[in-house]
Amino acid sequence: MIDSLRTWLRPLALWGAALACSVAAAAPGPADSVPAAPAATVPAGMESRVLACTTCHGKEGRATAEGYFPRIAGKPAGYLHNQLLNFRDGRRSYPQMGYLIEHLTDDYLREMAVHFAALDLPYPPPPAPQGTPAQLEQGRALVQQGDAARKIPACVQCHGTTMTGVAPSIPGLLGLPRDYLNSQLGAWKTGQRKAQSPDCMADVARQLTPEDVSAVSAWLAAQPVPGNGKPVASLPAAMPARCGGVAEGGRP
Repeated sequence: MIDSLRTWLRPLALWGAALACSVAAAAPGPADSVPAAPAATVPAGMESRVLACTTCHGKEGRATAEGYFPRIAGKPAGYLHNQLLNFRDGRRSYPQMGYLIEHLTDDYLREMAVHFAALDLPYPPPPAPQGTPAQLEQGRALVQQGDAARKIPACVQCHGTTMTGVAPSIPGLLGLPRDYLNSQLGAWKTGQRKAQSPDCMADVARQLTPEDVSAVSAWLAAQPVPGNGKPVASLPAAMPARCGGVAEGGRP
């Protein structure tokens, strides 16, 4: 299946690489550097340039009903840019993504991130809760309060009290499929997913039990998305830990 998909995507990948040659490449910084905030201007013609993205992530990046590929529309531009860099540079591993963007420059990836971040599209209502009342309460407690005894910070301390993320680099955790949340927490826990150093999410995920992961993902996936999912401008307090790719304290 992957071979056939690679064959189908290869022309798009080569087309994107050719277009990228016309974009001035930004000099890559060290792995733990914080990229500059993307420019606010969305380049013309991006709809055709991101057709390969919407094949998996759904029309306009809204996600699909399959339950795995996440929504990328409206996510903070800095977060999307960081993830594209992580896929291109091997910190995240998904063959189809790596194949498509392996030849694209920092600036070209930044333009893609700004395009999707600028989309203001409504979220669908959440699915019915997938968990017992006790499991959902366990997830809610971890998300909103954490577990100090196990050195697990509350999710809201980094992702915002509304859980819609923080501009420019912290994603929201609502409006995502439970399967996707499970897979990403598991990937961080096992070291299959990495971020720029220091990798705070890997540190948190390693403290979670499988039951924790299941409870957190069940609660998050069942929550409605407030404010059309728009990230807040800043956190009310400094983040509990330093995270690579995020401005000091989580504030711009």
